[in-house]
Amino acid sequence: MSGMNSPVANYLKKAQAWAARARASKFFVIGIVSAVLVALLDQATKFWILNDLKLPELPNGHLEMTEVYDLTFVRNYGASFGLLSGSPLAAVILSLVALAVTAALIHWLPSATRKLSVAGVALIMGGAVGNLIDRLRFGYVVDFLNFSGFPFPHLTPRDGFPFFTVTNGGFIWVFNIADAAINIGIALLVIDWLRRRRNEAAGGKPAAGKP
Repeated sequence: MSGMNSPVANYLKKAQAWAARARASKFFVIGIVSAVLVALLDQATKFWILNDLKLPELPNGHLEMTEVYDLTFVRNYGASFGLLSGSPLAAVILSLVALAVTAALIHWLPSATRKLSVAGVALIMGGAVGNLIDRLRFGYVVDFLNFSGFPFPHLTPRDGFPFFTVTNGGFIWVFNIADAAINIGIALLVIDWLRRRRNEAAGGKPAAGKP
């Protein structure tokens, strides 16, 4: 009987240890609250787009704003910036991935000791939850931020070296606040990792609580 209960006992012991680390961490609550605020901001902007501005009801779901920035309603059945769209199982797979990533980051958050890494984790979690809410509600993610007028290089294949030409075709992806948060969060984690590696290569150790 004790053998049958040992996996449960081990799980409870690990859960208690995680809860103790979370209570002791000065960044855990900040990270969770920040992630919730990011998700709320994402959902608030989408609510405004759908219910107040009624962007989907405008001609072509498009509203001209400036020469660089417009609002364009897009149903995104894929990941951030339209990646993996077109697959009928994409919404289910991406929802499961978002849940797994969020759970993993929450589990890791009590171990975070640098502000930059906590900010990155909070942005990724908030963005993942924001898009997950869309997939559960609509079966797709609401995208609307269109920066197609912003200069952005495009690579066009050609014969001969260097085998491509660079042209300015504008930023072709339509995205939302959650997408931006996820990508900024990933960038912050990469910067934090590079800083830590540089500090370790110089013979030092990362200071607790500092990026």
